[in-house]
Amino acid sequence: MYIHMLASAVVTPVTPLLDPDTVAALSGDVVILDATTHLATPADGMPYTVHPDHEGFLAGHVPGARFADLASDLSDPAGRFAFTLPSSEAFAAAAGALGIGDGTHVVVYDNAGMVWATRVWWLLRVFGHDRVSVLDGGLRAWREAGHPIETDEAAAPPATTFTARFRRELVADKIDVAALSSSAGTLVCALDAATFRGESEVTPYSRRGRIPGSSNVPHFRLIDRASGKLLDRDRLAEKLQGSGLLDADRAVTYCGGGIAATLPAFAAYLLTGAEVAVYDGSLSEWTADPEMPLEVG
Repeated sequence: MYIHMLASAVVTPVTPLLDPDTVAALSGDVVILDATTHLATPADGMPYTVHPDHEGFLAGHVPGARFADLASDLSDPAGRFAFTLPSSEAFAAAAGALGIGDGTHVVVYDNAGMVWATRVWWLLRVFGHDRVSVLDGGLRAWREAGHPIETDEAAAPPATTFTARFRRELVADKIDVAALSSSAGTLVCALDAATFRGESEVTPYSRRGRIPGSSNVPHFRLIDRASGKLLDRDRLAEKLQGSGLLDADRAVTYCGGGIAATLPAFAAYLLTGAEVAVYDGSLSEWTADPEMPLEVG
């Protein structure tokens, strides 16, 4: 159960995707977060292990940035699966500890494909904070634009009050997905095609396959390989065309644990303002329930 807390002020929305030069020129109440995380998947198909890259953060980050630990601080430590959505109270405390207040403009990036940054973007919006942007291309783009890097840890920010307002419409659970799977609506898997089709006998999930009724938009296909940035708007729209994410009345994305799924949700919002829900438990939860059906092939 989530407790709803009302925001104390209305603030102007910000641009969801920013280039490095724009981020470098920002001033005022701005918090920059590095959310880089790595997953290791054992060859024997055991569940993946999570490694927040604080060491990489100390080796080099955007000046003034703070490290956002998605695995612990921004997830429910008591959750059955990794990255389970935290309660409103827990998220508010974690955001406040990072120096995020109700009027703060948050800019988040990562050094691992942008999905960790979009997960934080989604989390903040789930809890009612729309003043959040993603640094296009992450740390790689920042470096290539010629901007400086810091290696020291920033001092802890002063205590800040973050007011959480839980937005249920941005979160899908197993019941929502089961209903969508068998009725009108859009359900999109953001994993690679082989995993979507259930081709590998070895999987980090309890069973292999996809949720019935879903289509496939691999998250990495939305990133330009040469630059590491999000595809330009025309190519992005082409990738999402026909998926339903841009125009469905109800759309949900999923992946393995609710991380990669946030990138197509972010892309849809960037293009049309579409509010796409993310299945937080994703295949980790769905495949663990033997009553939930799967398709292969």
